[in-house]
Amino acid sequence: MQRRAQRADQPQQRPRRVSRALVGAAAVPVMLIAAGCSSDSGSGGDAKQASESPAGASASPSPTVEAAAYGKLPEPCSVLTKKTLEDLVPEAGKSGKEGNSDDVSVRAGCSWDSLDNNGVKGSQFRWLNVSLLRFESDAARGAGEQRAREYYDKQVVDARSVEGARNTKTEQVEGTGDEAAAVRYDLKKKEGAFKQQTVVARVENVVVTVDYNGAGLAGEKTPVAGDLMKAAQKAAKEAVAAVTKANGTDASKAPDSPKSPSESPSKSAASSSKSPSKSGTSATSAAKKS
Repeated sequence: MQRRAQRADQPQQRPRRVSRALVGAAAVPVMLIAAGCSSDSGSGGDAKQASESPAGASASPSPTVEAAAYGKLPEPCSVLTKKTLEDLVPEAGKSGKEGNSDDVSVRAGCSWDSLDNNGVKGSQFRWLNVSLLRFESDAARGAGEQRAREYYDKQVVDARSVEGARNTKTEQVEGTGDEAAAVRYDLKKKEGAFKQQTVVARVENVVVTVDYNGAGLAGEKTPVAGDLMKAAQKAAKEAVAAVTKANGTDASKAPDSPKSPSESPSKSAASSSKSPSKSGTSATSAAKKS
């Protein structure tokens, strides 16, 4: 109430305020015009500077990884020859059982089982499984070959760590992919004494695992572990060859490609004599179940 009274007693001050507001309003366009000129001048300079700067000079380079060598897998139930199947699983029939997979170009497998029934004399049982896993190059997870190396190492460790395994032995396998190892052990089951052989091989960005076991059932004699191991290694070598063939080459490395530090001199010499062409390089994808 007091403030209203004061304003009522001083009517002469209102015109002054109005005149000040008009003066201020008149000054605004002048300031905007000046600011606009200044802004245009600066923008022109910045545009000129940007045009003279190298493209992408301020951008960080995108991470890149070497493309994976192999982009597909063979049909898993066709990686072994008819003769090999007859030797390893003679009663398996013409075809194996293909494993389930969301993407057969990344993960595939096939298994066979054989029971040679000799009646009262007992039976010979054999089981064979081939699994294939391909790793793609990914900027976040690394090159396909490096990821395959890591999985290869894990597979060998897992094969040596099976619960209940006895007399476990591990040996390196020559002439099968870029690297390969074989693990054997004895496993006692209610059906009988099983001789288990596992061969893990890596060729480029693909890991091949062959599991082969046998047992003499119902009084039949236990198979010789050494014979089973030779058969398993033969199967692994054929599976690795099927992988390279599916990708259009038998060469494990092109002559002008950089070789991994762990590659042996013998593998380097073998690589230099093979064809440098290689098809089916893989693109990045969601992965997969690695």
